[in-house]
Amino acid sequence: MSEQAATADEALMRAYAGGDTRAFETLYDRHATRVWRYIFRCTRDNATADELAQDVWLRVARAAPGYAPSAATAQRPVARFTTWLLTLAHHRVVDHLRQQRPMQSLDEPLHDERTLADTLAAPSGFGPLRQIESRQQAAQLLAALDALPPEQRHAFLLQAEGGMSVAEIADATCVGLETAKSRLRYARTALRRALEDIA
Repeated sequence: MSEQAATADEALMRAYAGGDTRAFETLYDRHATRVWRYIFRCTRDNATADELAQDVWLRVARAAPGYAPSAATAQRPVARFTTWLLTLAHHRVVDHLRQQRPMQSLDEPLHDERTLADTLAAPSGFGPLRQIESRQQAAQLLAALDALPPEQRHAFLLQAEGGMSVAEIADATCVGLETAKSRLRYARTALRRALEDIA
């Protein structure tokens, strides 16, 4: 997302706080898919992703009056709206996962009779995972993603699905910059090995 669009997001959030409901609709239209996909990749369930995404947007609406982008520091620039939004989504996912049983099997049917592996191949325009086309490749990549420790998986998904920088991931997950870098590096290494095995 361009810097101009990010600035527009903050302006839209301020407009919504001032009573402009169309500003909220624009933010929702712009970012709903990104939030849902991040949550779905973490929870692997359509209904749960729907519910948690709705919770996130409700929290956005409630937080609007007090919303202000965080101030810049030497280590990080001013936080973008998308960083703030995906941080809300991340915290909601973490809260949910703490209350749940282990993750769903790749071959267990979802609510709409598809399996989790069927959902990975995304239409063009849906981000970096769109190149995974075959069901077998998708299943192997999902298995590798599922095998990652949760901290590495979430860091990877915040970057892959949310477009967040390492500094933004560190802020969202409440860890230091070096820890966020390490988590991403380990996740990428594991996934790269898995993709090499597919080829």
